[in-house]
Amino acid sequence: QVQLVESGGGLVQPGGSLRLSCAASGSIFSIFNMGWHRQAPGKSRELVASITNGGATTYAGSVRGRFTISKDNAKKTVYLQMNSLNPEDTAVYYCNADISPSGYAPYNYWGQGTQVTVSS
Repeated sequence: QVQLVESGGGLVQPGGSLRLSCAASGSIFSIFNMGWHRQAPGKSRELVASITNGGATTYAGSVRGRFTISKDNAKKTVYLQMNSLNPEDTAVYYCNADISPSGYAPYNYWGQGTQVTVSS
């Protein structure tokens, strides 16, 4: 019933920008933490950025200063603004969130992923 849907990925030139969105829907009692991970071909999935229920943020060292994570509680949506993109940022980006479905304990959910390709 709970679902995370990402959007905003695509092809961008080095130095360009993209804005990813992830909307949560379904029978949701509460959302705690939300974040973004990415996985490049042949690489393991890594944390990119996260934001707590209270608004505290965490960034991977490779993206700090270039990416900004934010959320809209009313829309149950988390965003990732990506600036100064370089080819090393090319990966499938996955949204994840700790969500408590109605009447159940919190569980970590994942979106289907959205492709980000940085190339000239």
